[in-house]
Amino acid sequence: MTAFDLFEARAAAAPISAGAGGERLAERFRPIFARIAEGALERERNRVLPHEPIAWLKAAGFGAVRVPVEYGGAGASLPELISLLIELGEADSNLPQALRGHFAFVEDRLNAAPGPGRETWFRRFVAGEIVGNAWTEVGSVALGDLTTRVSRDGERWVVNGEKYYSTGSIFADWIDVLARRADDGRDVVALVRTRQSGVTIGDDWDGFGQRTTGSGTATFSDAEVQEHDIIDFSSRFKYQTAFYQLVLLAVLAGVGRAALRDVSREVRERRRVYSHGNGPSAAGDAQVQQVVGKIGASVFAAQATAVEAARAAQRAYEARFGDNEHAEQEANIAAELDSARGQIAVADLVLRACAELFNALGASGTSESKGLDRHWRNARTAASHNPLIYKERIVGDWEINGTEPPYLWQIGNGPAVQGRTQG
Repeated sequence: MTAFDLFEARAAAAPISAGAGGERLAERFRPIFARIAEGALERERNRVLPHEPIAWLKAAGFGAVRVPVEYGGAGASLPELISLLIELGEADSNLPQALRGHFAFVEDRLNAAPGPGRETWFRRFVAGEIVGNAWTEVGSVALGDLTTRVSRDGERWVVNGEKYYSTGSIFADWIDVLARRADDGRDVVALVRTRQSGVTIGDDWDGFGQRTTGSGTATFSDAEVQEHDIIDFSSRFKYQTAFYQLVLLAVLAGVGRAALRDVSREVRERRRVYSHGNGPSAAGDAQVQQVVGKIGASVFAAQATAVEAARAAQRAYEARFGDNEHAEQEANIAAELDSARGQIAVADLVLRACAELFNALGASGTSESKGLDRHWRNARTAASHNPLIYKERIVGDWEINGTEPPYLWQIGNGPAVQGRTQG
């Protein structure tokens, strides 16, 4: 049996989501994206959480686009998913980030071994159920430690703890909770239903951007979890870190597209000109056109980079079913490095574009009623999630020394701080 035959046999047992016809799939959701865009500025002004837009997406099957066709999904590839998230991000950049944890868990189930458990989750995704995220510990926690616990309480299992940055959980049916088992100390993810008495989710995220992602505090007090929904963290899909970054790349590229859309409209509709300008209208001013052209080029490059980085992750996903551990490892390395390279490049392109747009406008461009500053604030917030300086070092270490990139990182008190805390 050839390597290709092995791939085909394993793919038959675990159908692959290799593509759904990107443009055709996008056309299905563009009317919803347009509705979402209509209310984006108002939600930004008044910090209105996008419960209704999320409901529209759920009803349309957006959360199941990566689920294989054989199970009722669209069978989209990762480049197609990222392209969709970019368009959604142009409509409202908060939404792809709010769905980041959901699509990560979908990806994990796509990589899971075939069986009834995986099929149950596929059915839930196709029915419109979505999953939130609760991984980051609250308070004085040592780097790498987890205080959130999963333990047995009589005949049932319960989760206790508190998490911050619980992105999207306030909109979700389930929460993917990173915790430690009280009995054997293993790190696990517990899939907890949100609609139960032991779960409280707040909207206390106070960042200056991405204000309506639902990234607040989640508290679990004897929240019940089924034993079959407690999954060893060590079994998570291997390119998960790359995947999380790809969604942020889509957020950034979407912000760039929105900035380009808005500055083009503002220039087109502007009636006032400067005496020392270069045309009878802002739209006809060659230097203003140059500014907008530069923004357009930056946004084009950002979007192309994000989609290209997703191709590496798609190869890692498909390598999971190829029965070649060496090829899978190489694919995972490539996915991690390409997402890091993309993060470095896209953040710079979009942040400069969001600042540059004001050079095409007068002082009126800073009016709060226009909300053009939100593009830079949202981009800066998304680009701050995982410090660029570390990604630059990781890529440089690979290029110089061939050092394999880390696949997982954590945040917490460093040894020196922890020592002072304990003292």
